[in-house]
Amino acid sequence: MKLRTIVFISLLFCALTSFAQDISLFQQFNGRYDYTAIGNTFNTSENGNFSVCEILTSSSADLELLDGQTIIAAYLYWAGSGDGDFDINVNNIPVTSERTFSDALDDTRVFFAAYADITDIVTDGQNGIYTISEFDITSVIDSYCPTGTNFAGWAITVIYEDSSLPLNQLNIYDGLQSVPESLTITLDNLNVLDNDNAKIGFIAWEGDRALAVNEQLTINGNIIGNPPLNPTNNAFNGTNSFTGATDLFNMDIDVYNIQDNIAIGDTTATISLTSGQDFVMINNIITVLNSQLPDATVSINAAELECDSRDIIVNYTISNTNSTSILAQNTPVAFYANDILVGQSQTSTDIPIGGNESGSITLTIPETIPDEFTLKIVVDDDGTGNGIIIEANEINNETAEQVELLIIPEIIILPELLECNIGFEKAEFNLLQAIENKEDFVNADFQFYETLEDLKDEVNVISSPEAYTNTTNPQIVYIRLEKTICYEIFRFNIKTENCPPEIPQGFSPNNDTINDWFNIQGLYDIFISHELKIYNRLGTLIFEGNNQKPWLGYPNRGINQGNRVPVGTYYYVLNLQDSNYETIVGWVYVNY
Repeated sequence: MKLRTIVFISLLFCALTSFAQDISLFQQFNGRYDYTAIGNTFNTSENGNFSVCEILTSSSADLELLDGQTIIAAYLYWAGSGDGDFDINVNNIPVTSERTFSDALDDTRVFFAAYADITDIVTDGQNGIYTISEFDITSVIDSYCPTGTNFAGWAITVIYEDSSLPLNQLNIYDGLQSVPESLTITLDNLNVLDNDNAKIGFIAWEGDRALAVNEQLTINGNIIGNPPLNPTNNAFNGTNSFTGATDLFNMDIDVYNIQDNIAIGDTTATISLTSGQDFVMINNIITVLNSQLPDATVSINAAELECDSRDIIVNYTISNTNSTSILAQNTPVAFYANDILVGQSQTSTDIPIGGNESGSITLTIPETIPDEFTLKIVVDDDGTGNGIIIEANEINNETAEQVELLIIPEIIILPELLECNIGFEKAEFNLLQAIENKEDFVNADFQFYETLEDLKDEVNVISSPEAYTNTTNPQIVYIRLEKTICYEIFRFNIKTENCPPEIPQGFSPNNDTINDWFNIQGLYDIFISHELKIYNRLGTLIFEGNNQKPWLGYPNRGINQGNRVPVGTYYYVLNLQDSNYETIVGWVYVNY
């Protein structure tokens, strides 16, 4: 892909109307190709003959290809005075125009042309007579005869392959532009390796044999002709250069050898057409040049995405299909995300004519590029938009497709789970309660994790979520919910709270291992800073305890320390040292 435009037609002319369509490149063939053309007029005589004004509705021509010439494509062009008849027959087969063209001399003298691909018809028919019928402009022709602009005709361009031919580049241009005075055509980006049998051909309408005023065709400043069939001063004179016909009234199918007018190494050619009086419309131009060029194209086979990753693996194919030469090894390949260069590669081998090469590359998409972007691959691009090779077609070097990274959406936060502290801020949680009545998890694949890193790596799964003991307080628990391609992340807190202690009404410190101490459930190792005071019935303080000193039925204050307290009722004052609770006062019965 050179920094040049593909072979193009630049037309600078003095137009009498704005109806015309610029002639431009329509099709390109690269290989052992050449072409021929047949056609015929519907005029019965030159349109300057006013003794009769009539137009036919059918006419015929004979196609004669040689052995070894295989039809590749066949394009039908037809044209005439008026607004147009776009439904005709070819050998009694209905054909409708696929594209139409128009031009005009003024508001009352308008002209049309039409195109249809009839490759199937010609391939089936091969050599023989081709008749165009049901082409009827009889209702409009009378108004054109007085000014000599009454005409109708048709032409079939047949592209064929022949193994005996050199490797050629065959370009077909079409449109509809008139040559009332001059028309300049610049063919650019040529690569002439051998000018032998180089040629250019035209399909033109409405030319008059009798009008030969400064009617010349030049290439690179040299007047060309094909006398006596096409004199240098009467280029448009109702002839077919392929068949030698001279009675194609008001139409031309001409081809010229230009090997002496274009040189090896030329990259451009300038063609000029002039007409001092005759009104001529150019509908089709064909060039055939021996031009050995590669044609690099690229296709995306697959873009493999990784979940929660900005890395993608792109599998692609570089092809050299429509070519006349190998595509050289080390042809650069550039990869873009939203037109930002994100990777580069190159071909690893010489790719033969008609061949291809598969490649793969891992691209890291920058954070500055959205998760959804356009992935574009350009072959013969050094990463700056510049190419290093000249190609047969410079506008088919890239391909693109939309890519959406599998980025995990924002973490969904679920309500926290709260359980009573069973000691040292620990509790047992049923983590499944966090997803109760949530449809996303019904019949779904999910796992619980203690850390986000474990979740992403799918390691250290919480194996018993229905009976899980927290490791910190509070603690975050993560859920990985598997989706079809990727996954979603949920999180919730688990938290312990100090629940009200359960105080027994009695105990028996008789060392039978049953209820031997004042065992206040939910107190020890939970309310770490609590204070417990025990009083006898006289109100005397006999014991002071804390988290490390439970009451075992022995006083640690007063004169009876070391001896068990007598059977009886004792009063306690329990200060939990917790702002959520007031001091608890009550009694306990000691018995043996």
